[in-house]
Amino acid sequence: MSGCMITKYGNAPLPRYTSYPTAPAFSAAVGPDEYAKGLANAGKAGPVSVYLHVPFCRSMCWYCGCHTTITRQDAPVLKYLDVISQEIELVSFAAGNDVPVKNVHFGGGTPTIMNLREFSALMAKLRSAFRFEAGACIAVEIDPRTLTFPMVETLGENGVDRASLGVQSFDPIVQAAINRIQSFEQTETAVSGLRAAGVASVNFDLIYGLPKQTVQSCIETVSLAAQLRPDRFAVFGYAHIPAFKKHQRLIDETSLPDASQRNEQAEAIAQELERAGYVRIGLDHFALPDDQLAVAARNGTMRRNFQGYTADDCDTLIGLGASAIGRLPIGYMQNHVPLGLYAERVASGILPTAKGYLLTEEDKLRAKIIESLMCDFEVDLGKLSKEAGFDAGFLIERNERLGELLADGVAMISEDRIVVSQDARFMVRAVAAAFDAYFGSYGRKHSKAA
Repeated sequence: MSGCMITKYGNAPLPRYTSYPTAPAFSAAVGPDEYAKGLANAGKAGPVSVYLHVPFCRSMCWYCGCHTTITRQDAPVLKYLDVISQEIELVSFAAGNDVPVKNVHFGGGTPTIMNLREFSALMAKLRSAFRFEAGACIAVEIDPRTLTFPMVETLGENGVDRASLGVQSFDPIVQAAINRIQSFEQTETAVSGLRAAGVASVNFDLIYGLPKQTVQSCIETVSLAAQLRPDRFAVFGYAHIPAFKKHQRLIDETSLPDASQRNEQAEAIAQELERAGYVRIGLDHFALPDDQLAVAARNGTMRRNFQGYTADDCDTLIGLGASAIGRLPIGYMQNHVPLGLYAERVASGILPTAKGYLLTEEDKLRAKIIESLMCDFEVDLGKLSKEAGFDAGFLIERNERLGELLADGVAMISEDRIVVSQDARFMVRAVAAAFDAYFGSYGRKHSKAA
């Protein structure tokens, strides 16, 4: 792919398409009543997944785009956990108290900011409120810098079998530029402890496009990280949106790589991981060949949700905690972001839904198209349209964005099948955006396409 195409599409601000429509399209017109109606049918079509958001950290990483609060005290965390326990009761009651759960994911923030007793109590609350399936997967996001050995043991005792560790970069120059100092030894200790405690699957998060980052530092980070043999890597491009996340203003914008340099870094990371024996999956994930995600990618059963690429095949996701987003067959629901407002709603016995989106049949079709592109880099418009009761023509005719991508060679079309060009796969979000009926109307910036 030529440099001009990288400049043209790589600098375009685009959604990551972990949902469709994406969160900026959600409306306050959809609230607790709609969520309660959707929950009444949760689990009737099969097991569900549960996501719990723990929005607290001990220090702020300047690149962070998550909803989180910095606290050195335990009191705010304890208060929050009391509220989320109450929310679990509200959701369980609305869902009929007999919802089968197949997957649980703790995200943040830093979920392991909880102490041992608190984590065990929260797991006990979940198991009493929902019906966990045998072999249910429990995943936790972890900051190796604050992980203790007693917490590692507690995770194992409570059935946690997947852990996602933030690494980002092992380059000390980059770490200083993003306010996250984390040694290789800290990470190594965390990984060995987790595996000894029975946590079978470990994921590393890496980021490219960070301030003062170079291709060489990316390669060196991968070389170190691969020594620990995590089962998966998630490799994300840094999204610099200081208007949305004010702490990102602490990052020197002049030290950020441009679109071409970001692409070089992403490709260098990919090549180094492939040399280390990892399989490239979708836009930004890598896994060992026998990992569940790699198997799902080969079988064509891989999905994409708010955590990125996944083997999770549940159609319902129950979101718990401030800012958490859930997905029901009827649409998406997001909780209030401000901790005080979230707690106030729960204390009043009201589901803390701030906004949401009810899916139309056309939305569901477009969601399948975008997910197929993001997972497989191709989509059969004719097949999906026919299954949904539509004619594929309306997706292609007068689609100027798609026409431009086809003319530039970013994608190809043959008998209603769209295929992203091999050398343009890193720009797949640009192709997905061609089928986003709401793109450009959100009024909000997104991360760069490359």
